[in-house]
Formats: sequence, C-alpha cells, structure tokens
Amino acid sequence: MSQTRSFISLDQAQSPFYVGIDLGGTNVKVGVVDDLGRPLSWLSIPTKAEKGPEDGARRMGAAVGDAIERAGLTQAAIARVGLGSPGTMDIPAGLLDRPVNMPGWDHFPIRDRVSHHCGLPVSFINDGAAAAYGEFWVGSGRDFHSLVLFTLGTGIGCGIIIGELSIDGQHSHGAECGHIVIDHSDDARICGCGKPGHLEAYASATAVIKRTRQLLDDGRESSVADRLAAGAELSPKLLAEEAAAGDELSLEVIHGVARAMGVGVTNLMHTIDPDGVLLGGAMTFGGNQTELGRQFLAWIKEEVARRVFGLLVERVVIDFATLGADAGYIGAAGIARVEYQKGE
Repeated sequence: MSQTRSFISLDQAQSPFYVGIDLGGTNVKVGVVDDLGRPLSWLSIPTKAEKGPEDGARRMGAAVGDAIERAGLTQAAIARVGLGSPGTMDIPAGLLDRPVNMPGWDHFPIRDRVSHHCGLPVSFINDGAAAAYGEFWVGSGRDFHSLVLFTLGTGIGCGIIIGELSIDGQHSHGAECGHIVIDHSDDARICGCGKPGHLEAYASATAVIKRTRQLLDDGRESSVADRLAAGAELSPKLLAEEAAAGDELSLEVIHGVARAMGVGVTNLMHTIDPDGVLLGGAMTFGGNQTELGRQFLAWIKEEVARRVFGLLVERVVIDFATLGADAGYIGAAGIARVEYQKGE
C-alpha cells in the first residue's frame, strides 16, 4: 500500500463494492474498494507469465475471491470487477494484443476468461488509464474535471481522463503518450518500441540507465562509477542517491529527464488543456518528499513555462500523483464502477 492510504473496516464502508485488478508483468495487485474508492482489502500475487494466459486468468480469478473474503464480503456484494492491463489491446473486445512483457499472451481474451474464473462481470482498461482514473477519483486529481497522468518507470505509461471518460481511442491506443515524438532529428534516440524520438527514449528508467552509461563510457567523472566498481547495480535509485550527494553527472542526467518531460507535458497541455498533469510511477526521485524530487518537478515546470501558452502556465496544475502502487487497482475498480452505474 502507499503511505497515503489505509484500509477501512466493513462497518465504515459504503456499498456497492468493486474489485480492481492491476496486472503487471511481474506481479498482480488485487483490491476491494467501496463506492467511495476506499480500500477494504489488498493482496499481491506473482504473475508467472511464463505459465501462460489461461493460468494467469485462473489465478487472478482466485485472487479476486481471496480479496473479497479478506474484506469480509461475499461475491454477491460485488457489483463488478475492473481489470487494468499493460500492452497493446482491443478494449471493446476484451483482448490483449501483443503485451511485450508477457510473451505468449498474444490475442488472449483476458476480460472474458478472468470473468469466467471469478464469476463476476469484468471491465477492461489499459493500466495507464486505470492509474489515471484512480488519481482522478480519489487521488491528486480528485478536484479536477480532467487530467493527464504520466507514470515514469521502465517505460512511460499515460492515462487521460476527461470527466468520467478515459480517452482510449478508436483503436484502443489512445493516451500512448510515452510515444509522443519530442525529437525529430536524424540521430534521435530509439525508443524501446523501435521508433525514433519518442519521449520514452529520453525520460524512462531505461533511458536514464543508457544515458548514464554513455556518459561514463565517454570518460565523464562521477561517483556513480565508484559505486558501480564496488558492485552496485546502475538504477535510477542509485542515480538519485548520488545526485542528492551532489554528483554533477547524476544531476545532469536527471535534469535531462526533466527537460524531456517538460516538452512532453507541454504537448499534452496544448492538446488536452487539462486541469492538471500528474507524475507518478517508480521514477519520481522521491516526489514531494525529497529535495531532489521537488527540484525535478521544478525543472519540469521551468521547461513547460518556456514552451507553453502563458494562461496555461498560470492555471494548469503540475504535481506528483499520491496513490502510488494503489492507483492501478483503485482506478480499475473505479472504471468498473462507472460501467456498472451506466448499466453496461
């Protein structure tokens, strides 16, 4: 659980109840929330992607039952289940397309198979959109009518919420904002998807590691090199530790991430004109809780201010998300709630 949320007891809860599933390549998070988005129970199970999608769907169904039991509820009390999943997908059909981090799960009817195994109707959503809806419903964006959420990690996820609507696109590829182009030069960095110039190639954890190694290979002095020589593994966390201690190379790399994110945020502000843009995920350098995190956010805002319309600088909130790892399952449950209320 994130430090910003806590469980409520059943006698505090407001029905109806929903279950959210946050499917990841390594772990699956499952939780029960009430009608106000407050969690009653939570658990995590390994994805075991190598065992195939049907085994995964079966174990997700069992985890739903376990979460319901831990909340002190019965299946009859659950109105609907929400499932947030990574990878390209066909949302209306409930199909995974080609999830890169789950090989062998291609073209799998995951929505219907999870529904079969848990015995409840399931709503299907991109994991970035699920996290965005969680922040919109009960997180940093709860006072917004519209928001953009970037999740910074191995890659860059994104979700866009306007009103109660997740912008999923005509072909279920909406809000793939980690792949907006921020560099159209001939020597632009190549993204993990194989295309040049994408935001993810400049502002993801993968990009941070590649850029740091490049600078070290070029002969730049840095305390990072000493840490690596002592057996440490290069990661954004290590870079953050050295940056906080004043290492110039580490600060330069993190500043570069902030500048790239500033360009990406500007593009979305000029496209969506949201109430707010939120930054979440594992690579926020401590967020508002650390001096480095606050500096990272300030650098992003400086870059945005250089590029965006003045009115938007004044009115659009740019801040960190607050739900942490809870955002995905809470948001998936929230999308299920929206569909339940619409009678879908």
